[in-house]
Amino acid sequence: MDLLDTLTAKGLNRELPTREEALAVLATTDDELLDVVAAAGRVRRQWFGRRVKLNYLVNLKSGLCPEDCNYCSQRLGSKAEILKYTWLKPEEAAQAAVAGVAGGAKRVCLVASGRGPTDRDIERVASTIGAIKEQEPGVEICACLGLLSDNQAERLAAVGVDAYNHNLNTSEGTYGDITTTHTYADRVDTVQKAHGAGLSACSGLIAGMGESDEDLVDVVYALRELGSDSVPVNFLIPFEGTPLAKEWNLTPQRCLRILAMVRFVCPDVEVRIAGGREVHLRSLQPLGLHIANSIFLGDYLTSEGQAGQADLDMIKDAGFEVEGQGEMTLPRHRADVSAAVGGGCGGASACGSHETAAETAATGCGGHAGGGCGPCGDAHAAPAEQGDTVEPVAEQPAADAEPGELRSDLVKVRRRGAGTELAPNA
Repeated sequence: MDLLDTLTAKGLNRELPTREEALAVLATTDDELLDVVAAAGRVRRQWFGRRVKLNYLVNLKSGLCPEDCNYCSQRLGSKAEILKYTWLKPEEAAQAAVAGVAGGAKRVCLVASGRGPTDRDIERVASTIGAIKEQEPGVEICACLGLLSDNQAERLAAVGVDAYNHNLNTSEGTYGDITTTHTYADRVDTVQKAHGAGLSACSGLIAGMGESDEDLVDVVYALRELGSDSVPVNFLIPFEGTPLAKEWNLTPQRCLRILAMVRFVCPDVEVRIAGGREVHLRSLQPLGLHIANSIFLGDYLTSEGQAGQADLDMIKDAGFEVEGQGEMTLPRHRADVSAAVGGGCGGASACGSHETAAETAATGCGGHAGGGCGPCGDAHAAPAEQGDTVEPVAEQPAADAEPGELRSDLVKVRRRGAGTELAPNA
């Protein structure tokens, strides 16, 4: 297929495909799907070999959000029966983080719902990082705390944060359709603040919100222009009780085409399969590993992932290996640029600079783990003084459903790990 040959050649040389070529990937047929995966897989192996980076989420504060993001189970007015609690104590967060590292995670993503951090919130995060580093000094730390004010990124870098996650989520043209309490420009500004402070920038998207192919291409090109070291690709988890609860329009094949398009546009960037992979990729998750080089281990912010051991078995059975703490994630050319500007772990150059492919070398120094540090949206939440844990609701029985029908049986609310008395899934 001429298109895939062209895209593979460009990806191996870190050249930007045209918008028409990116759109053509999304328009390929199911008969062409394995060819698309194979082509994207060649690019992935060129820059990342057969390693899979594992990232682990710790939800420091859950629910009670003043923002109105339609995709988010923690949004203002959400009726989703999720866990709701205020800030975890540092030792509680550290316990969850250590469990993730023991399961193979290289990076811990510390997420807190809220529009943005206060000075006190940054002090809390600093205490939490200290508690984690005391037990796991080599672990990478990514923070996802919402919109940043001036000098906050520098303060986070000073207390040991390596990367900052803040997703663009969707295209600028459609952003107002999913959120009204902040703007697309606000999100861009936060990513730029993080980058400017030397933090590795982690920013991605959410697919499945009713967007067009053009919207998907727009947001991925914007992420490339921002120079994101890590691009988490979230697939909408349609929680009951949110405005997008009935948006069941993704198929496993569609998800793979989206991942491939992201890989072709950002060939040497850490591409992470983030929230919703179990819900939408289902039995085709192993094929996703041939395109993406990073996943989350275990559970997400408010939803359950598959068992941590199942993730590890999937990686091994698919012929991949877990990336160790001593290995570099990003290709050398990106890691070197990051070191030059004082970045924590990821290259700061734009996704598609045009050095020669001969510079691929070993692989960088750690892209991001926050993938969406808020998979299906980095949730923002209002301050709360009292924790409020929601009682578990009865799981809905599995049912056959036609494409596009509500499949609430596929969405399992997290009832274990951070904020509960049950062991985390790692």
